[in-house]
Amino acid sequence: MGSVRNGYRERLLLAVDVGSTVLRCHVYNPAAEVCGSAEDKIKVLYPKRGQVEIDPEELWKQFVSVVKEAVKDAGIHLSQVAGLGISTQRATFITWNKKTGKPFHNFISWQDLRAAELVSSWNSSLLLKAVHGSCKFLHFFTRRKRFLAASLINFTPQHVSLRLAWVLQNIPEVRQAAEEDNCCFGTIDTWLLYKLTNGSVFATDYSNASGTAIFDPYLMCWSSFLCSLLSIPISIFPPVEDTSHNFGEVDPSIFGVSVPIRALVADQQAGMFGQCCFDVGDVKLTMGTGTFMTINTGSNLHTSIAGLYPLVGWKIGNELVCLAEGNASDTGTAIKWAQELNLFTDFADTELMARDVPDCEGIYFVPSFTGLQAPVNDPYACASFMGLKPSTTKCHLVRAILESVAFRNRQLYETMQRETSIKISKIRADGGVSNNSFVMQMTADLFGQTIDKPKHTDMSSLGAAFLAGLAVGFWSTKEELKKLRAPEVLYEPERKLKDYESSMTGWELALQRCSNWYRDS
Repeated sequence: MGSVRNGYRERLLLAVDVGSTVLRCHVYNPAAEVCGSAEDKIKVLYPKRGQVEIDPEELWKQFVSVVKEAVKDAGIHLSQVAGLGISTQRATFITWNKKTGKPFHNFISWQDLRAAELVSSWNSSLLLKAVHGSCKFLHFFTRRKRFLAASLINFTPQHVSLRLAWVLQNIPEVRQAAEEDNCCFGTIDTWLLYKLTNGSVFATDYSNASGTAIFDPYLMCWSSFLCSLLSIPISIFPPVEDTSHNFGEVDPSIFGVSVPIRALVADQQAGMFGQCCFDVGDVKLTMGTGTFMTINTGSNLHTSIAGLYPLVGWKIGNELVCLAEGNASDTGTAIKWAQELNLFTDFADTELMARDVPDCEGIYFVPSFTGLQAPVNDPYACASFMGLKPSTTKCHLVRAILESVAFRNRQLYETMQRETSIKISKIRADGGVSNNSFVMQMTADLFGQTIDKPKHTDMSSLGAAFLAGLAVGFWSTKEELKKLRAPEVLYEPERKLKDYESSMTGWELALQRCSNWYRDS
């Protein structure tokens, strides 16, 4: 049997990462090495244009299945597992019947745009303008940051707030259950915890709660003001616990033994923890289904101006770490789409194809299948190729897609520098797209900074394992965790930013041409 050392069976950790496209389970030993794993592709549903959903029962079956497969792959018994950590995609939510546990609808994904009209209506409403004015007045006299933040608030389709308001307005069954105090709300972590404990534990953690835009990170509780504003009953929300915490035990009927659940964490915050971005100014650049650029702001919450979002990174006892984040939704999505169009066969081929041509010949790709996020903030932008010619080849198209990833990275980097005024100390990259050296080198050039890519890029899973491991005494300190992180390659800048100015200017013009496309049409 695997995992036997010096005559005794080694204790191990289990970490499950529910991403936007893949569900993974890893078994970790005390050296943070993966000794067993399994994964399954998440079945994403598109019932109507702009709507993105996941079947909750299907996801639950996949979760149970990958855990069993990973344990089998490691050659261990679940009784050896010291703790389970769960990392999940954020801002994807569900509501269910409190009495029966039956969902009222599918998970509504963070990529879903069904509330776009509601977002536009609210952002231009007189009521929101009145809120802005009142909060500016309160900030002037109190100098409290939470009033400044409220004076600048604008909704986006990615926030749970207005998608949940849409559900309450459009699904009468949910509204009725909420009024009767028979409705539970949860992001993916809360639903999985509820299922794993056979309905006995209803909870979330601070990292997941802060990603909903219904949680007030200044008061560290669900926002009664926002719930009142949007007519959302606050009674539907789960209690919020520390990120590294005793969340109960897995019901023995599921795996045959009870397993301690010791960490719930949102995927990007888990990635920050896995990358050991523990210090102020540490930056994580995740390029997966979407791109997420996140900076550690210490104990200070960032007040957004151009779309960087303030988050709770993690809370462990008295330690509270805050983050500021910008994102682009369609990174891996665009690359997968290009693959399905047969522009290339294997993702590894894209590097060679991009380098096979000296430039894009004036072709630009706008990665906007679900709108453009910070700093553009346009949910109605369309995806497009611009500047196509009879001489255009697949290599030009692939290079244009990869360049668009790097250009969006630069936009987020500039926004982060401008908004936070925090000196960036180090940048660490992960996610599947970080394995593309063309994107990584161009991004390092555009940043003018060294980028560190680790040997293993499944950082959300590792972060969940680290957090669970700290809770069960698997590891004692964060300094110990730093020694376990294994860097693989450093990307140093090779070209100057001015070398890219012309092509980036053209790409930004393409963004402008694609703006408001769906609203105008």
